[in-house]
Amino acid sequence: MRSLALLLVMLLAACSSSPQVLPPPVVAHPGSIIDLRSGQVLSPAELVERLSGVPRVIVGEQHDNADHHALQLWLLRSLSAGRPQGSLLLEMLNPDQQPRVDAVKRTLDGRRLPDDLPGLLAWQSGWDWSLYGPLLSYALIQPYPLLAANLDRQEVRGIYARPPVLRGDRVSASAVTEALSAQIRESHCGSLPERQVPAMLAVQQQRDRRMAERLLAAPPPALLFAGAFHGRKDLGVPLHIADQGQSQDVAVLILAEQGSEVLASAADFVWYTPSQPYKDYCAQLRR
Repeated sequence: MRSLALLLVMLLAACSSSPQVLPPPVVAHPGSIIDLRSGQVLSPAELVERLSGVPRVIVGEQHDNADHHALQLWLLRSLSAGRPQGSLLLEMLNPDQQPRVDAVKRTLDGRRLPDDLPGLLAWQSGWDWSLYGPLLSYALIQPYPLLAANLDRQEVRGIYARPPVLRGDRVSASAVTEALSAQIRESHCGSLPERQVPAMLAVQQQRDRRMAERLLAAPPPALLFAGAFHGRKDLGVPLHIADQGQSQDVAVLILAEQGSEVLASAADFVWYTPSQPYKDYCAQLRR
């Protein structure tokens, strides 16, 4: 497989090309892009065409998959080539970083990006800059706003200490809360004390609620990049939007590795990317 560095060079070199749907940085094998509503197999250009007319698009990623980050940059550029982009929102940015993002955008004004971009943005070490840097570098020089979509750490601590009542019939359904609780246990390698699960669930759902609020308030057409569970129609941000009666204005694309399965209940579209070597993040905890 081509290296991520080569893919990114190809993407950035194409910035001066005429407006068109660019060749995708990850080879689209037959059947890898599916419209889950109809079962139809799509080409990359057809996917872009279908997403172009939607006011709000959510793209769910696997955070540590380099192919997903390359595809997100490709998708942002391809959509922008066909119509003006209204805004880009990131789960990886907190509200207290927004003034820094805005300041960097104001000072660039066509000049080269500063060397200490992560420091200027107060980028959080939990998000691998080598994966997210190319997207941020591109988005910061665009005319549309780059917006924080997450909670501040102080907000997270407050929610954890005293979980608020979450309003909405869909988001409070037992099938939703039970599935999210199971995912929280799994993501903590089964080591999270059971008494902490409700608080962690509250944090997860308040993150989804914040992303939904920010997406609805953002200038359209708006694009949100977040983790796959946040993006899911049956568990995440779209449910919070649906509880506000605006679900028809949102499309969900999930990026997933081959070998996994994304159902129509979870997304409108799926793009299956080559599977990556398995990483056992729980191994250190088990030692």
